[in-house]
Amino acid sequence: MTIGLLNHPEMHFGAITFFAKQHKEDMCGSNGLPLTPNSIIIYGRAQMLKAIKSPYLCQYLDIIRGKHERTIVVSQYCGTPLSNIVENQDQSIDEIKHIVYQILQGLNELHTRNIVHRNLSTENILCQDNNVKLFNYGLYHLTDNGKLVSFPIIQLLYAAPEIYLDGIQHNHTNPKVDIWAVGMILAELVLHKRFWSTLKLGHRIRKVLSLLQSNTSVFERIAREHNCYEDYMKVPEDIKEIIEICLNINVDQRPTCGELLQKGVFNQQKTDKISEKKSLCEPFEIFTIHEFYHWWQLAGGDIFQELKKQGLIRSSPPILSLPQLVLIEGGLLGQDRNPATLFDPRIVEMPLASLYQRFENIPFTAFYPLIQIKSDIISRLEPPPYDATGLPLIIKERDPEYQFHRVILLRRLLHGYPFTRELIVREAEKDIPPLLRGEIWAALLHVKGDYKSHYMKIDKYSITPTDRQIEVDIPRCHQYNELLSSTDGHQKLKRILKAWVCKNSNYVYWQGLDSLTAPFLYLNFNDEAKAFACLSAFIPKYLHKFFLKDNSAVIEEYLAKFSQLIAFHDPVLANHLYEINFYPQLFAIPWFLTLFSHVFPLYKILHLWDKVLLGNSSYSLHIGLSVLTQLRDRLLNAGFNECILLFSDLPEVDIEKSVYLSTDTFKTTPTSITAREHENCEFQERDKYDISGVTLEDLKRERYPRISANDIVSLVRSNPEKMCMVDIRNMTQYNRCSVIGSINIPFSSVSFSDNNIENIGQHSQLLKETNNKVVVVIGDEETDMELFPTFLLKCNVKKVCVLHGGFNILLSVTPTILVSHSHNI
Repeated sequence: MTIGLLNHPEMHFGAITFFAKQHKEDMCGSNGLPLTPNSIIIYGRAQMLKAIKSPYLCQYLDIIRGKHERTIVVSQYCGTPLSNIVENQDQSIDEIKHIVYQILQGLNELHTRNIVHRNLSTENILCQDNNVKLFNYGLYHLTDNGKLVSFPIIQLLYAAPEIYLDGIQHNHTNPKVDIWAVGMILAELVLHKRFWSTLKLGHRIRKVLSLLQSNTSVFERIAREHNCYEDYMKVPEDIKEIIEICLNINVDQRPTCGELLQKGVFNQQKTDKISEKKSLCEPFEIFTIHEFYHWWQLAGGDIFQELKKQGLIRSSPPILSLPQLVLIEGGLLGQDRNPATLFDPRIVEMPLASLYQRFENIPFTAFYPLIQIKSDIISRLEPPPYDATGLPLIIKERDPEYQFHRVILLRRLLHGYPFTRELIVREAEKDIPPLLRGEIWAALLHVKGDYKSHYMKIDKYSITPTDRQIEVDIPRCHQYNELLSSTDGHQKLKRILKAWVCKNSNYVYWQGLDSLTAPFLYLNFNDEAKAFACLSAFIPKYLHKFFLKDNSAVIEEYLAKFSQLIAFHDPVLANHLYEINFYPQLFAIPWFLTLFSHVFPLYKILHLWDKVLLGNSSYSLHIGLSVLTQLRDRLLNAGFNECILLFSDLPEVDIEKSVYLSTDTFKTTPTSITAREHENCEFQERDKYDISGVTLEDLKRERYPRISANDIVSLVRSNPEKMCMVDIRNMTQYNRCSVIGSINIPFSSVSFSDNNIENIGQHSQLLKETNNKVVVVIGDEETDMELFPTFLLKCNVKKVCVLHGGFNILLSVTPTILVSHSHNI
């Protein structure tokens, strides 16, 4: 049953390959930067094709770059080429009408997107169960009208005469050339004859050009040349009319696809289509062909290997490709052209046996996971879930069975967004499938369904003062990535940045905003409106006020909190960095301003942000701490200069370890430890028991963090074993009223002459062995609330913090957490 679901007639794909044109001598553009390889430009332009979904078009699945500008295009490939059935006498007129109607529907879809096929022929039309799909329709578009390849994109017999007259390399983009090709195809179908199939290439071109001198109709002349005049006379008049107007020599007099579809000859097909649309909603797909292709790759599918088997990729010794002479300017002489670089139109279908074999044991119920309600009876009947517990994230992402279960489940949850958002968050806490990451991020950021209309209303083209800086930054933004380094990538990134600047007039463009935008554009390359919506939701929550014109107070507060977080979790490292005067201002500003997107490569950012989007605005502080933790040994043995050198070229960081460490410290750190005055109040509700009113000067002076009364109350009531409360008031006050479970170390009884924990007295051993408990210092206005916690920090006591507001703030808490030596208060 499982194999039956997978072995769907439309779940087949194939690949073609060709070489992009290589840059010859001038390797740098007018701006002094290296020219973008043509294969990368093709890669960027091709992404738009992957978003086209139509029943009349084969879906594009992937674009792969190889060595020496090799480009591989993977596309759906299902059915039999129309060329195989042209001479089939059994084709009725109604069947031919149905085929042509579908061809026109496919072309109409392309033309409305300003895409010209120009490669249309019976070889590129696939028929399956009386249904038609156009194949390889994007070659002309992705090669920028043929400019990026050294071979002509043309089907000799189906090319309109004006293509030859203007020159094959003229980059003709008029969609009417496709109408001519439709006329030729329809003529072949009704005459059951492939035209001029026995002639040589030059003679075929002459035959097409000779049609320009025809005194009769073009269709009649073709029929006479092929001894098909009797068949021509039998063709219904309405079909003849369609062929004649398609094969009109005058380009302007040829109809458009939309005009042809309105012709009466297609009334029956239009009626059938209307009846098909009467269903209430689109049929639900169990899985998409993009998901199917993704699983095939994970199961060991290798496009390169299959192309090598079929001889489309051939390797030769590099010495044979050396030129005889290299000019100073960079020109090459005496280099034979490699025949392997010529265009080979062969299509290689991909074998699917390995995927079928891998998935044969997946139960049928796995294709239809229950989400909201699951009874005990059904639970007992269902097989146990696929167990990947304990596997590293990188292994999970490459496990085809695991990704199958995750994709099937999460895609169904995404269908129900926004009503299923809580379930999406719960599943995202486990992990996020790479294939659905862009959609899941949008759900986590509460992106609304009308984001496209909002984006369209924003001015993205007017000249602004920030344009110059944006144009300087974009060519340096993650240019190792093929998508972001493409011409389309540059244009889309510029539009998104300009839209953000226009929309947020209270903010300014800071360097680094381009890096911050890059992950969203990468994941939503074919939907820049969604990328912009994600960015617009991300900044207010995680980087509130970071892009103010004067953001110094915001940055300084964030860095002060970072120093305190280091001291809270690793006092040894904090003391060392403090002693050598190596402060976060020297290395951490780009970390937090861009949330590490300017520091780490894109694939690491994706894993980090998977967790960032599940946390609050303080999560990036914990990421910074995890980076320092991995570099801890080197930092402890380094002086100021060595630390500067270390961070000038940041060593390799284990991103999975960073995710684990940052998640661990995030969960074990009381929320108020990292609370800031400049947080966005929309995402953080506050009351009188939270921290507020702390000046930046106080914050920078205090090396230890503050904790709120709310967190104290929560810990005392739910997890008292996770905290150690040190009351530094005098004994009389302590005995009169104190927090449940606290110990008393009067401030006046401690000698601060040297950093020795034994100076505390009888409780010194308790503070030595806190076992990661939160050590809360509680005092009042009569005690020195700075000296004592600083002393503990210098003694390397972990998790030291001070109760904000002092003991008195707890007096009004109800129900109370205070006791006296004789009775509860």
